[in-house]
Amino acid sequence: MLITLAQWLQGLSPEFGFFRVFQYITFRAVMAALTALLIGLFAGPAVIRHLVSLKIGQPIRDYAMQSHMVKTGTPTMGGVLILIGIGTSTLLWADLTNRFVWIVMLVTFGFGAIGWVDDWRKVVHKDPEGMRSREKYMWQSMIGLVAALYLVFSISESSNLRVLELFYLWVQSGFDVNLPPKAGLLLPFMKEVSYPLGVFGFVILTYLVIVGSSNAVNLTDGLDGLAIMPVVMVGSALGVFAYVTGSSVYSKYLIFPYIPGSGELMIFCAAMAGAGLAFLWFNTHPAQVFMGDVGALALGGALGTIAVIVRQEIVLAIMGGIFVVEALSVMLQVAYFKYTKKKYGEGRRILKMAPLHHHFEKSGWTETQVVVRFWIITMLLCLVGMSTLKLR
Repeated sequence: MLITLAQWLQGLSPEFGFFRVFQYITFRAVMAALTALLIGLFAGPAVIRHLVSLKIGQPIRDYAMQSHMVKTGTPTMGGVLILIGIGTSTLLWADLTNRFVWIVMLVTFGFGAIGWVDDWRKVVHKDPEGMRSREKYMWQSMIGLVAALYLVFSISESSNLRVLELFYLWVQSGFDVNLPPKAGLLLPFMKEVSYPLGVFGFVILTYLVIVGSSNAVNLTDGLDGLAIMPVVMVGSALGVFAYVTGSSVYSKYLIFPYIPGSGELMIFCAAMAGAGLAFLWFNTHPAQVFMGDVGALALGGALGTIAVIVRQEIVLAIMGGIFVVEALSVMLQVAYFKYTKKKYGEGRRILKMAPLHHHFEKSGWTETQVVVRFWIITMLLCLVGMSTLKLR
């Protein structure tokens, strides 16, 4: 929005030439982060008071850690504060003609809406389980597949009209269209190595990355500040990848695929980082507000979508290793419990409690120790992921 205003003012008079600074993505990214941060810090107390007045308190499951029972009644759905910061800041500082900005916003707020319904059922209907898994996955799948079908053709085309034409040609040709190499699966630490996926392969991978990352972040969000800081770090790193792939100069120098328009996602990533830090101000232990599914599902979906656009799905798995391990710990725990119950008549567990962060709490770690140590691990993993920019 502001970039359009700046361009209009530049055209009025040479005296407004200093507005050229708005053309620089790096400047707008910094301003987007600051804007989202300030919005979150100033709006946070009012949002928390409103949530408290609505009696939107977090119900604690009966089988949860006993030490968490004191958190009963802490307002949840604080992810709304994050989405307000991201949405407002992105609309102000991003180029709203950019197709990638809108598809990421669609996924983010679409998943946020799913999380909002889930949280609302928990706090209004007093049901700790909220939206049932089958219903939740259905809506997530619908949004994920729509995003995947759009992205499979928009990676190589900058015109929405051209994207529609390619989709029509794909259907008309009997679902047989060759994609450019940059739409393949890129391997980190390898020069110009990509495995062709085809349209169906790309769609399936994109769906798994978006829906998988959304649920992985949601599973990680179990302790004060545990999920939001890794989201900030991974999102910021993806912003750098977006800047590189969106630049014809840097992408050529670093041997990355050039994806026109992807650089604008750095604005969204910066806004997500600023909004996340503002939320952490209120979410640090002991938390004044919880993120809830409205924030966790939205942020995870955003990370997955950005990773697909900048063709760094594997790097996302590396940098978001905490999210991956947390999700795997739940899947393995459930699978092993069902297997042993069927075989021995009694369910057995691999971990003391899933997700993984609860296992460490059961092992004697304090909540703060778990959170800070997971932050440190994420920081190291992000450095490994960032090293793929040059080590190729």
